[in-house]
Amino acid sequence: MSTPFISDQTFKGIDFTSKRLSKGDYENCIFDSCTFSKGDISNIAFMECVFTDCDLSNVNLKNTTFKETVFKRCKLLGIRFDHCNDFLLSFNFHDCTVDLSSFYQLKLKNTTFNNCKMISVDFTETDLTETVFDSCNLEGAIFENSNLQKVDFRTAFNYTLDPEKNKIANAKFSRDGALGLLKKYNIQIS
Repeated sequence: MSTPFISDQTFKGIDFTSKRLSKGDYENCIFDSCTFSKGDISNIAFMECVFTDCDLSNVNLKNTTFKETVFKRCKLLGIRFDHCNDFLLSFNFHDCTVDLSSFYQLKLKNTTFNNCKMISVDFTETDLTETVFDSCNLEGAIFENSNLQKVDFRTAFNYTLDPEKNKIANAKFSRDGALGLLKKYNIQIS
């Protein structure tokens, strides 16, 4: 049984929690104002797709493929991105809420997170080389044994990370943001 190939389609305002998105390979498709919350998009491939104003909170991503996918103004709460198919995984996030999600052990080189709320996100053992966190709230985000080389944190805020437990060579920090590197020492800086 071959997998259906769907390309250049726009899906607008569809509630995929009651009517599941058909299995298939979606290429260059637009999902606008759709609801997937607590739904199931496992074993589906999205290539060069754009999700705008969608709610994907707590969606099942078991073996889901994202290649060059963009999320704009989406609600992505509690998502286990670490359950995705990691082969050629690539996506970017703009103006999204990604709280309580997990990117555990993923390779996310050159990913852009722009103006995202990312409270308590798990980046444990994640390769974030050359990733940009532009104007992102990273309060409570977990960075442990993560590769943060050449990551741009200059406009990110509320993050803390231990330089001794992460690779941070050539990462970029603002002067104020760099204080998050010293939090574990429980010192006062005036």
